[in-house]
Amino acid sequence: MKYQMLKYSRQRVKVQKIIINQKYFGSIELENTDEAKRLFAKVKRAFGEGKAMNIGIIFPPYKLKALESYQKGGAREELADIELYIELGKVLKFDTTDAQKLKNKIELINDIAHNHYNISKRLTLINKSKATQNRGDYLFWDIENFSNIGSLFNDVIEKFDIPDNRIYVAANPDSLYLYKSQWEADLYDYKKTLQSFNFTKCDHGKNVADDILLGHFQTLSLKNANVYLMTFDRELKERFIAECHPSNNLFILEK
Repeated sequence: MKYQMLKYSRQRVKVQKIIINQKYFGSIELENTDEAKRLFAKVKRAFGEGKAMNIGIIFPPYKLKALESYQKGGAREELADIELYIELGKVLKFDTTDAQKLKNKIELINDIAHNHYNISKRLTLINKSKATQNRGDYLFWDIENFSNIGSLFNDVIEKFDIPDNRIYVAANPDSLYLYKSQWEADLYDYKKTLQSFNFTKCDHGKNVADDILLGHFQTLSLKNANVYLMTFDRELKERFIAECHPSNNLFILEK
């Protein structure tokens, strides 16, 4: 998995002047979110107070320790923070070698985990003790909760030869804003895009994407099918189990 700097739409990015102690240093493109503003202010304050600039300014020791191992979601938010810190370093002329090393380490750790995460070992038949004969395979993909695209293709989609028109995906605008460029980059390796599947861009709100996936499942009224639900969300699993016809084989992910 290649981690690229997150791309933001022009409406969500503004040019921010960097003025510290009444001195203008330059400008930077800043994402218009509370997190980006908080990090920007923190780095500015540390620099203005003459503190030694290092990655510990934006991450406490316990977080730095945690980033030395695999992070769910590939530590995308932390990588975005590090990239902003590095960009500020370029403008303010302070050394960001430690930040660059941490960025490379995170990318390597999560790339290895991405390539070696074996979904097939975690797929569990949940609604019966033994799989019964089926007439087709369907995939319902909670991409916001499970975005390990390489493993999903290797261990499920290609392994069971699930056609694009039987793959259902949903995501809300916030998740698309943050992660779409990365998802599309990973899908490109398999000559796919989000639009290759039954993809729904849903509204804002908690569990909206879950409702969309469940709605597709209910509408299909599947019988005698293999159903693969790709999520770690316990509530969504329970809702699928409740709606699943007993003739189906329902496979879910166990951590």
